[in-house]
Amino acid sequence: MINFKQYIRKILITALIVIVCFFLQTNIFSRFQLAKVTPNILLCVVSSFGFMNGQKKGLIVGFFCGLLVDIYMGYYLGIMAFIYMIIGFINGFFKRLFFGDDLKLPLVLIGASDLIYGVLVYVFLFLTRNQYNFKFYFSYIMIPELVYTVLVSIFVYYAILKITSLIDKLDKRGSRRLDGTF
Repeated sequence: MINFKQYIRKILITALIVIVCFFLQTNIFSRFQLAKVTPNILLCVVSSFGFMNGQKKGLIVGFFCGLLVDIYMGYYLGIMAFIYMIIGFINGFFKRLFFGDDLKLPLVLIGASDLIYGVLVYVFLFLTRNQYNFKFYFSYIMIPELVYTVLVSIFVYYAILKITSLIDKLDKRGSRRLDGTF
């Protein structure tokens, strides 16, 4: 059973990961554009938390990441939160298939999540403004962003994996002390 202190620690560390990745995405990587696109680091975070921790945590992390993007980018409030929530929830279905050090599943899921993200952004933000050139959007925005996001996600995924495994190790050690076993 997780105690209140461990629960708060997990929430604070998750919030810190989201804030740091948001800062990286909006301030650091926006200056290092490749093919006029930046990697979607928050998508890596949402996908990672989804398949590492399940649907509920993926949904919650997706909501807050999307809300940050909505507030920062000035889109209609809630569209990005909804898109990131869907992505986090879908990735949560793959929790049973997740093994920490295997890199194939996370990269495939992050790549598929970026494609889903691109299609949903096109539907919600471009089709609603009568911009119908999906071929151009797919070729010049979605594919370069997908490649850049997957390359950056290798490092983001491993950082999140190490942080969460360290937190789990600390939680197990703390719960053994509470039980009286060492």
